[in-house]
Amino acid sequence: MGTAAMLRAAGVGVGDEVIVPAYGNADVAGAVTLAGALPVFADVDPVTYCLDAAAVEAVVTPRTAAVVVVHRFGRPADVGRLRGVGQRHGLLVLEQGESVAPYDEIARRRERAAYLDGRLRGVRTPDGGDGHTYQQYVVRVPGNGRPDRDAFARALRGRGVECRVPVKTPLHRLPEFRRCVSLPETERAADETLALPVDAALTKRDMQRIVAACNALGGLLQPAF
Repeated sequence: MGTAAMLRAAGVGVGDEVIVPAYGNADVAGAVTLAGALPVFADVDPVTYCLDAAAVEAVVTPRTAAVVVVHRFGRPADVGRLRGVGQRHGLLVLEQGESVAPYDEIARRRERAAYLDGRLRGVRTPDGGDGHTYQQYVVRVPGNGRPDRDAFARALRGRGVECRVPVKTPLHRLPEFRRCVSLPETERAADETLALPVDAALTKRDMQRIVAACNALGGLLQPAF
């Protein structure tokens, strides 16, 4: 059952508000709209990139009916705290998970992530806590936000390293969902994050090339943290 169907089945619809993250794709906010409700954006935790419980609680109103929690990049949200917010305010809390890879593939991704963790310089590596499965290996590029991140990505591609910006534009900046809200961690994440290769098929030589390229470029940036 999709998110829109689950919301409708729970009686969520016209006149209701549903809290969702703005950092991510439009599927969840679109599902809320499809159910007839209004998506309300809350800020994310800067470590997990998932909804921050305190930020969620700050945007609860008498019209809030539900929260949709999205696990991001293989790192789960703090569901315990988010469910606590739901219980305090009588809200439905739904989770949207990511596709689960086979255990051996996850194990290989974790090995490659550990290799990068121990060797990358000049970027902030992801926190691997809480059973991270590394669906994506997302680093932060320090410096002057989006211009430096984008220049870093172009330079990496020029050195033969495939990389991608995981979230180019937060949802509250898109025309169909535009809101005048303050989401500083969401904005910062959209400006600084970059997904590096961590596929199970990568060879040791591939990993060495990623590290060499990142470290050669990372030394040119002034840390912003």
